[in-house]
Amino acid sequence: MRTISISLCGVCIRPVLTFAMGGIIRRLMASPTSTPTTELEKIDRCADLPHRPRVLLGKMGLDGHDRGVKLIARALRDSGIHVIYSGLWQTPRSLAISARDEDADMIACSMMSNSHLVLVPRLMGELKNVGRPDLIVDIGGIIPQEDIKPMHDCGVRGVYHTGTTMLNIVDAVKSATTKHTEITNSGFTLAELSRNISLVEGGVQSTGPKRRPKKVVGLTGSPGAGKSTLSASMAAECVRRGEKMAIIAYDPMSTISGGALLGDRLRVDFNTVDENVFYRSLARVGEDYTSLPEILDLVGGAGFDNVFIETVGAGQNDVGIRDVVDTTVVVLVPGMGDSVQMDKAGILEIADTFVVNKADYDGESALVRELLDIASGRKIFETVATQGKGVVELLVHLFD
Repeated sequence: MRTISISLCGVCIRPVLTFAMGGIIRRLMASPTSTPTTELEKIDRCADLPHRPRVLLGKMGLDGHDRGVKLIARALRDSGIHVIYSGLWQTPRSLAISARDEDADMIACSMMSNSHLVLVPRLMGELKNVGRPDLIVDIGGIIPQEDIKPMHDCGVRGVYHTGTTMLNIVDAVKSATTKHTEITNSGFTLAELSRNISLVEGGVQSTGPKRRPKKVVGLTGSPGAGKSTLSASMAAECVRRGEKMAIIAYDPMSTISGGALLGDRLRVDFNTVDENVFYRSLARVGEDYTSLPEILDLVGGAGFDNVFIETVGAGQNDVGIRDVVDTTVVVLVPGMGDSVQMDKAGILEIADTFVVNKADYDGESALVRELLDIASGRKIFETVATQGKGVVELLVHLFD
């Protein structure tokens, strides 16, 4: 059991929250408190492990509540864990694909509505279908006592009950983290690719097949510009055209704990694109693309010709991506600044293509006019990625 403080209409109250990996029972008791929203100090609790733990937090079924899982994600991140959040309304198939492609050490899955007896066995079956039957799965939610044995019988390692502490969950993730070994001759190309990327990230040269993809596009821009939504929309369009796409997405890594919250992949609907989009999330402090050339060769060797590299939310001096991609797209949004900002040296100089995303926002026309002054013939596209507007034209420009 743990307590957090919430301010409602200016009055601070203390809700008692009982955690069960997303199954949260709320009992409100009015009393003033200054208790912070997390009891865990932000420190590295994973420095002694073979590599940074990677846990996929999944919400299967029709459970539309994610408050609890987000609190857990932050606590894990603050303990030095790399947390991949796949979003709400996942199917067993989409969750298995995500866990495999991210080479997660474990899946921590929650669900409501008494669906665990159906969905969890299907998840275990899908993990086998995608080449990773060895992945550790822990579950939580409202799990009746009589259903615990069936969960263990179908392959679940652990069941989280109400009263599970954050440190218990951290320890569960740590216990699932073992040294990476190469996956070979498995018959599952993407499972092997995912592990090879992990090995390269750990400084081990991979023996997997290698070939430079035909086109590597770097997607960069300030935080909140919509890069993830834009790349997801273009990837979905690729699949509609009968093509495949790979996305390597970088997110920031904490310089304090070493943890990271990797949430970009939730923009992609894997219930629709299935295995036609390979998506791998990686964490970085600053602009470190040392391992990216070898990762790209592995992605190409696995049969992907078109690749997006999505950078961490960039500032004016973050221009390193240009050196490792074939073409660079800078994504901007209305309201980012005046003409003086446009004339400054930095990220706008490296653009081969400009994209004004969220083009339905006020200030879009002014931003396009400012860009025209500095573009020197470089293409400018206007998109509303959430609605798919302008996406086809941009995709054709980049890959056809």
